Order: sequence, then structure tokens, then C-alpha cells
Amino acid sequence: MYIVAIAWIYVALMMSVAEATNTNGTVLGGIVTFILYGILPTAIIIYIMDAPRRRKVKLALENEISEANRLQKDLETKVEPNPKP
Repeated sequence: MYIVAIAWIYVALMMSVAEATNTNGTVLGGIVTFILYGILPTAIIIYIMDAPRRRKVKLALENEISEANRLQKDLETKVEPNPKP
């Protein structure tokens, strides 16, 4: 997944360099080209494609927390406080 993103960033960088070095182009046009054609779409695609991994990590964390809470409750029920004389 990341190799395609890196390749697209490279293509967008070359487009922006061509825009900036053209006789009718400007550096600002190159920067805007790089942001609008490179960074913005790549960030959106990576965010969308990374959703299953984020969901999996979130579920694993929730399961770990619930297991820790269950173990703590089990431990609290097994340990009885000492009665005071």
C-alpha cells in the first residue's frame, strides 16, 4: 500500500517541479500542485485504506481492557478482607 503512495508522491513532486520551472509557471503554482495533487489525495486514500487496521487495534484494546477488568473483579472476590477483632 505504501509503495503506491510513495510513487504517487514522487509523480506529484515531479509535476510540481515542472510547474515551478516552466517559463509561465510559478513556485507558488508548484507548491499548490504538490499539495492538491500529491499530499491531499494520498492522505485521504491512506486514511481510508488504514481503517480496518485501526478498527482491529481498537477492538484488541477494548478486549484487553475488558479482560483486565474481569481479572481484577475475580481477584477482588477471591480476596476477602481480614475481620477486625
